[in-house]
Amino acid sequence: MAPIKAPTAQELQHRVAFDKRIEIDDGAGNTRGEFQEQFTVWAAFRSRGGSEAVVADRLEGRNLLGVYLRSSSQTREITNDWRMRDARTGDVYAVKIVDAVTDRRFVYLEAQTGVAA
Repeated sequence: MAPIKAPTAQELQHRVAFDKRIEIDDGAGNTRGEFQEQFTVWAAFRSRGGSEAVVADRLEGRNLLGVYLRSSSQTREITNDWRMRDARTGDVYAVKIVDAVTDRRFVYLEAQTGVAA
């Protein structure tokens, strides 16, 4: 599933944080799911295009990114129910596809803006 050409070290120029949804007990017998940061790594972004969707009678843009991370015990834990945050811009991306198998050196994922994380 991952694109053919792996990134160079110079392309790993984006600092990103990964958040996992954690169930938190509110003390009254209820739980709520909140995202909690797990780790921060360097990433390479490659645009995969974009689209537009009509949501609540508004046109919303969606950007799809191909993201490469160096493979590690942390990055291999990422699943498609996590979210990714750009540490510099604050943009939040929903993780859609994770491939930690095709290339042992890198974890490839597709992340999208404009959708629920």
